[in-house]
Amino acid sequence: MRIVFSSLLVLLICAACNPASAPDNPETPAITDTAQYVLDRALERHGSGLVDTGRIAFDFRDRHYIAIRNGGRFQYERIWTDTTTKALTRDVLTNNGLTREVNGQVTPLSAKDSSAYANSVNSVIYFALLPYFLNDPAVHKTYLGKTTIKGVAYHKIGVTFGAENGGKDFQDQYVYWIRQDNFTLDYLAYNYIVDGGGARFRQAVNLRPVNGLLIADYINFKPKSDSRDVVRFDRLFEADSLEELSRIVLENVSVD
Repeated sequence: MRIVFSSLLVLLICAACNPASAPDNPETPAITDTAQYVLDRALERHGSGLVDTGRIAFDFRDRHYIAIRNGGRFQYERIWTDTTTKALTRDVLTNNGLTREVNGQVTPLSAKDSSAYANSVNSVIYFALLPYFLNDPAVHKTYLGKTTIKGVAYHKIGVTFGAENGGKDFQDQYVYWIRQDNFTLDYLAYNYIVDGGGARFRQAVNLRPVNGLLIADYINFKPKSDSRDVVRFDRLFEADSLEELSRIVLENVSVD
């Protein structure tokens, strides 16, 4: 289950409190929410604003994905050809729900199957476009301090979700590690409850710009123990106490 983070004191950087570090411009606003400040810089660094009105497409594990957003409206697609039946299947997820087409014909789905397919499509899009979704209204952010991984300095951000608009998995808990020097999202961990639950740690690799948007592949790890204390997974990673499960590789990425 998601662990709700304890409240932490917000870091205040204010010229009045620290005259020695006062900004040259007296009108520069103080940072009153460090978690929000760090995530805003990460969103800028990754070019996430392009997602708001963009069309992003990529291939992942023999399926083609398309994400189209326009403000609060979205359309996500997953397209593939069944290797057995040779049927072309197209799942379309919008604000109104999921529709499945097989060879161009809409196929009725049970509520259970519709929910499962919608969650599957949404999950792939969510991770592919991170950190884009971390400013959603349902996201609760907590600054967990500074740390180092492999000698590199990071900000550590905890994220939980409100029940309202938080989705089916609102009880999940996430931690993000964002570099202090350039604000790239290099690591993340999450503790989830669906499908029996578990915890994962992901290392971003092959971070590359595609038409202004930073895209990453990931190495997916799980703890060698039964630990689900994802706040400490950076320490497990450094101690070689995680084992690789899979690779998340996005191919043929396009951003329009």
